[in-house]
Amino acid sequence: MADAPAADRTDADWKEKLTPEQYHVTREGGTERAFTGAYYDKKDEGVYRCICCDTPLFSSETKFESGSGWPSFYEAIEESHVKTESDWSMGMRRTEVLCAHCDAHLGHVFGDGPEPTGQRFCINSAALDFEAADTETTGDSSSQQGGNG
Repeated sequence: MADAPAADRTDADWKEKLTPEQYHVTREGGTERAFTGAYYDKKDEGVYRCICCDTPLFSSETKFESGSGWPSFYEAIEESHVKTESDWSMGMRRTEVLCAHCDAHLGHVFGDGPEPTGQRFCINSAALDFEAADTETTGDSSSQQGGNG
């Protein structure tokens, strides 16, 4: 069932697809320890995708250093790619961020981020997969093909 749509996956499918930490974070609503995730200090250009279903969630263009120890973004690539729900765990009200396609727990969003949105999407690295931006440029390929005219 490796090619099953995210909504059709069983718990066993998720456990087979994901590492134990990825499963705990995305399917059980867990949180990785601050400053331990693979992407909290990543500076490369690219797209952060849902580890469960590959939906593009955040761009490196909206990533910022929040000092929180988790990757932080001020907006999603597409508002429709994430959804939020109230979270009353840990004795406080927070806003949970989920993948809108597969319901994976991603992290939380807070209202203390930078402009232009004022939001801080505080996301677990374990919920993400990074796709680096293509480094090839059109100018390089043109010159390789004798594109000077």
